[in-house]
Amino acid sequence: MAQQLTAETATEERAEVAEWRPTLLAYLCNWCSYAGANLAGASRMPYDAAIRVIRVPCSGRVDPLMIYKAFERGVDGVLVGGCHLGDCHYSEGNYACQGRMTLVKALLKAAGIEEGRFRLEWISASEGSIFQAVVNEMAAKLRELGPARMGDG
Repeated sequence: MAQQLTAETATEERAEVAEWRPTLLAYLCNWCSYAGANLAGASRMPYDAAIRVIRVPCSGRVDPLMIYKAFERGVDGVLVGGCHLGDCHYSEGNYACQGRMTLVKALLKAAGIEEGRFRLEWISASEGSIFQAVVNEMAAKLRELGPARMGDG
């Protein structure tokens, strides 16, 4: 039976949303994006605490299923970070990643996940400020979108 919306339940829902904090899962390549995150931290550049980092050898190792499963398990957003195109430590791993992430975008759209919940970025080891900006922008977008719900699109 569907719950009727009353002033009391609406207030409770607003309180739940006010307490909600997004979870941003980041798959970061060891050589560039992870090092950029490390630079941001070592330089005391403040970035949103919503982020949870998984260090991968190369962005080319990020499987589309890993991203889908993350959303299925309740994360609100996923960031994939890798070396700039042409600078991959494994020659062409980031090109493979770029191709797969096109597939990911289509998969997430079909699953009802809003476009702003997934992002692919090329961030080098010397770009701590870019890492900071990307994380802060994405966390703000997730707060705007609210909690992720698979299949609601």
